[in-house]
Amino acid sequence: MIERQLQPVLHELVGVVHAPTSALGDATGQIRPTGVQGVFHADARVLSRAELRVDDRELEGLTRGDDGPHSAHFVGLARWLGDPAPDPTVRVDRLRRATRNGLTEELRIISTATVGVRATVSIDLGCDLAPIEVVKSGGVTAALEAKTGQPGMVTWAADGIAVTVTAPGADVLATGDRATAPRLTWPVELPPGGGHTVLRWQLSTEDPRAVVVGPAGEPEWSRPEVTADDRRLARLLDRSLDDLRGLRLTETGTPGDVFLGAGVPWFLTLFGRDSLWAARMMLPLGTDLAAGTLRVLARRQGTRVDPATGEAPGKILHELRRHQVALPENGLLLPPAYYGTVDATMLWVNLLHDAWRWGLPAEQIEPLLPYLDSALRWLGDHADPDGDGLVEYIDTTGHGLSNQGWKDSGDAVRFHDGSLATAPIVLAEVQGYAHEAAVNGAALLDAFGRPGGDPWREHAAALARRFRDSFWVDGRYGPQPALALDRDKRPVDSLTSNIGHLLGTGLLTADEETQVARLLTTDTLAGGFGLRTMSTDDAGFSPLSYHCGSIWTHDTAIVLAGLARAGHRDAALGLTEGLLSAAEAFDYRMPELYGGDDRSLVNRPVPYPAACRPQAWAAAGAVLLLQAATGLYPDVPGGTVRLAPLAGAELGAVTVNGLRVANTPVTIEVNRTGEATATGLPTPITPTPTVPTQRRPTTPTHPR
Repeated sequence: MIERQLQPVLHELVGVVHAPTSALGDATGQIRPTGVQGVFHADARVLSRAELRVDDRELEGLTRGDDGPHSAHFVGLARWLGDPAPDPTVRVDRLRRATRNGLTEELRIISTATVGVRATVSIDLGCDLAPIEVVKSGGVTAALEAKTGQPGMVTWAADGIAVTVTAPGADVLATGDRATAPRLTWPVELPPGGGHTVLRWQLSTEDPRAVVVGPAGEPEWSRPEVTADDRRLARLLDRSLDDLRGLRLTETGTPGDVFLGAGVPWFLTLFGRDSLWAARMMLPLGTDLAAGTLRVLARRQGTRVDPATGEAPGKILHELRRHQVALPENGLLLPPAYYGTVDATMLWVNLLHDAWRWGLPAEQIEPLLPYLDSALRWLGDHADPDGDGLVEYIDTTGHGLSNQGWKDSGDAVRFHDGSLATAPIVLAEVQGYAHEAAVNGAALLDAFGRPGGDPWREHAAALARRFRDSFWVDGRYGPQPALALDRDKRPVDSLTSNIGHLLGTGLLTADEETQVARLLTTDTLAGGFGLRTMSTDDAGFSPLSYHCGSIWTHDTAIVLAGLARAGHRDAALGLTEGLLSAAEAFDYRMPELYGGDDRSLVNRPVPYPAACRPQAWAAAGAVLLLQAATGLYPDVPGGTVRLAPLAGAELGAVTVNGLRVANTPVTIEVNRTGEATATGLPTPITPTPTVPTQRRPTTPTHPR
């Protein structure tokens, strides 16, 4: 039997992150030379091993916990030391903290024994500088030989990266067999009657070729205080904001513009789609993150047609790496700056528009208007190669992403019978993003005195008619939008979560949105701990498929927010409960995705074994959920704020102090009857409360 080279699992690993550095180890605190364990810095594994021993024996792991936004705390026992009694009397606390350029650990050896304790504490190290894509594909990279210099110091260097470990007071063994597995050792002696000692070591990285670096200073967003009847809301928000703090990045050379790296460990860099969605979700906490994200991606906006990279004039970047990324098992060979995304350009336009509505100052918007013009030109000139009025994609290189929406795995676009669609592909939600971008772009052009608004509104209207004629099919639950159209313009007739992204884009009529809400509440999509990516009725469904049956945190959050904003309270509340139940099971650090198993079969969500955790748009989904709960929808240029809370009788009361509208702190209070009040709004903005109602379902009729 040929042994497969498998992507390593990480669902049971414990991570700390201070981007661009992250570390993954097991539940006892060990970083073992296997799988994806290690310390990573900007796409390279700078430490592949850090195993703690006492008297050359491993500790018995007792517990672990968080210790701030970048740290973890592990507790282990050395029961062979100390008093010969049932109760343990010697423990070791291991405090790990990620920094922007490395890692620190503090080892506290604590004795309550009546006898003296004498032991040798050691850390076995290793460094392979493996590229993240090699680790992701299950590949193995040989450990490098270490060099020693000053006392207590170990160094490695290759490929322009220099790694240094310093350990005050430690002896270093790094010769012979230890050349690739150097050991730090400290003698420890504690007196009878108890005592403790503290040992420290740290890792630092010099990486001048890294394309991303960690920003200095505090996060660009507020940290609101939340009081809620459902305490899971506050717990999820607190943990998510800690995770987001750890994911902040800037491009090398432009430290003033902060964006969120997509996720640990695979995607801790600039991803157009992920960074844009995360910044959009974070708007209730301020517009600074949105402004930084918009500027970073504007600087990378495409200027020429290049099939090798997917670049086109006006197009927004998909992914930025330090070097070419090769994943042979997937047939991928991606350039360092890759533009293979069909939706990021529209999402850039929509973020600019929404940030304007939340109060991004005109002096920050005006420099971005030329990039807006270019993005709209891409939508008009390059997004529809066959001229049928719909946005489509195809990889022409044979080694790029075959699917270029957010569901970008190779098998993501399937018919109801399970067969794969053939490119070019016209995705349903992408037409919604395009419609929204055309309307939003027109509004910005009008507001800033630039020509062209009316043609873009006409473009949007034509797109809506084309979608209505092409996408609606008959399904088990009545009319439904297809997932996509294939090469022959056949509707890809599976029922998927993609249709939820159409809510609020303006592409659908009110009756059509109501039918979509009805589809989204069927057990086939909503029977798990959130919204399944594909219904259980479809032949391609698998609960642990990456995009065909799993549940994605951000996907559920986006759809429940769209349902809430459109007035479909019951549907939104059902997804909210699923998401909060999942959050509780994952200790409120939400993963990228998890299994789509039915709640009646498994009483907790099943982890997806290779999911990023933390992940930017998963964590930012907590803020989007909070916005839906409070129902805060501002229009600063229009001078109004609509209040339409999801909180109330079902979700309970909620008070949030520290949301931001036009950079002004705002407090929203929603009582148990669903009545909302806002205080602190900047003048002359006027709140407009909306009485909670439930939209009644109707069934639209369509030509198909």
